[in-house]
Amino acid sequence: MQTRPLGRTGLKVSAICLGTMTFGQQNSEAEGHAQMDYAVSRGVTFFDTAEMYSVPPKPETYGATERIVGSWLKRRGRRDDIVIATKIAGAGPMDWLRADRRPTRLDRRQMTEALDNSLKRLGTDYIDLYQLHWPDRPAPFGANPTRFEADLWAPRPDETPIAEQLSVLADFVAAGKVRHIGLSNESAWGIMSFLAASDRHGHPRVQSVQNAYHLLNRTFETALAEVALREQVGLLAYSPLAQGFLTGKYLDGARPPGARVTLFDRQQRYQKPGAEAAIRDYLGIAREAGMDGATLAIAFVASRSFVTSTIIGATSLEQLKIAIDAGTRILPADVLAKVDAVHQLRGNPSP
Repeated sequence: MQTRPLGRTGLKVSAICLGTMTFGQQNSEAEGHAQMDYAVSRGVTFFDTAEMYSVPPKPETYGATERIVGSWLKRRGRRDDIVIATKIAGAGPMDWLRADRRPTRLDRRQMTEALDNSLKRLGTDYIDLYQLHWPDRPAPFGANPTRFEADLWAPRPDETPIAEQLSVLADFVAAGKVRHIGLSNESAWGIMSFLAASDRHGHPRVQSVQNAYHLLNRTFETALAEVALREQVGLLAYSPLAQGFLTGKYLDGARPPGARVTLFDRQQRYQKPGAEAAIRDYLGIAREAGMDGATLAIAFVASRSFVTSTIIGATSLEQLKIAIDAGTRILPADVLAKVDAVHQLRGNPSP
């Protein structure tokens, strides 16, 4: 398993990261432990979770994933061998995440409560990478409006200033509860604003950004890739399979038993006009190259120079094996050229 630098931390992480959001709903504790055991046996040392997981988020299951990861850490020991990333919810309506039942915000009181709860559920004294799951300001990622609406990004009068968020994170680092900090679902403006605030105030620097990136959504390449490469804020790419759509299992309206779309029906961002045509094109490339769609999709993401780690998820060990194998596959130049040709034609149907 290849390792890559995590920002400017000096820490190296595996090029494949095990995403754990299915633990607690689609996967039991025993199944989650089996996935983590197998991943470690293949050289994966990087696990990602979040306070609101499992997904879809709901009051009955929030925190379940962190507890499952925590019970595995307790059973296995050797905490220092594993890089644990978790996330705090940004501004939103999930009032069940906080003791006072207020909507989530990235202010000092809520951030402190969230961190302490995550540490308790994970059963650890420190978190290697603590990420802001989405911004405290308006940031309509995945909304994909039918027309450009600038007011979706307009400042909100009650948003917490970035410098204040960083001040809290700096205190977490100083206390030894967090080693490094990162962002998620963030824009180029957002990352650069965090970096500028860090420089101005002497606060810790963000080291990574966790955004969606896959064959149906290469928008990261437009502005964020330059930031990632020049500022060493590498991408932790989530949904490399577009939540399974790039395997082809949902073509023609298919709904396999037990699949996420069948169970939850909340993947509309991957069902937009043009998505299915693009999926068929990419599956055609995979067939010509003698591989399946999952292998092509994950290997493509892992091949990008701005990607620090590709976050994979699975509900079975068979799926996990395929995903890890794909992350170590090197795609030939002619296959990459065909992928780019389809992208030129089909664009980004699922941002």
